[in-house]
Amino acid sequence: MEPTFLVAAPQMRDGVFDRTVVLVWRHDEDGAIGVVVNRPIDHRLVDVVEVGPGTDLSPYEQAVIGWGGPVEVNSGTVVTQGRVDDDEGWVLPEGLAITRSQDALVRLIRGGAPLLLCLGYAGWGPGQLDREIEQGGWLFADLDADLVFSTPPEDRYHAALASLGLNEPSLLMPPADA
Repeated sequence: MEPTFLVAAPQMRDGVFDRTVVLVWRHDEDGAIGVVVNRPIDHRLVDVVEVGPGTDLSPYEQAVIGWGGPVEVNSGTVVTQGRVDDDEGWVLPEGLAITRSQDALVRLIRGGAPLLLCLGYAGWGPGQLDREIEQGGWLFADLDADLVFSTPPEDRYHAALASLGLNEPSLLMPPADA
């Protein structure tokens, strides 16, 4: 599967991924990996990142950190529109890239690149995500950098649904014969 946004179907009620938007950059026979892009946590980027003296962090003063998923929650995953080398991460369509490299994060900050730092990531074992998709747990939306960098985190879920021509009430309607 090509990189995509997975949008949790409104009926998904697992607590972990309820109403999430997950940027999935790898999904194959070995499993899938992605990062939740719409769950801010109560920490700011400037309070947790050390970039060394002389680096201007003012463009990131209001940048919050996101919860990226339940795997390795003490490590960072960065979604960016900046340059990421092949040996540092993954270059995706729509001008997006993913890195888990501290050196790349520092370089991106020093260059003023738009970025979202998330703690942790989402991972699925072989066939696990496929089963969740078959059961109707996820919808697919096209990658769109604006969803991550121009839409407030609290609006990303509804914006992702809207990009599909959907809204929550339309997906939660009972069948006509109910």
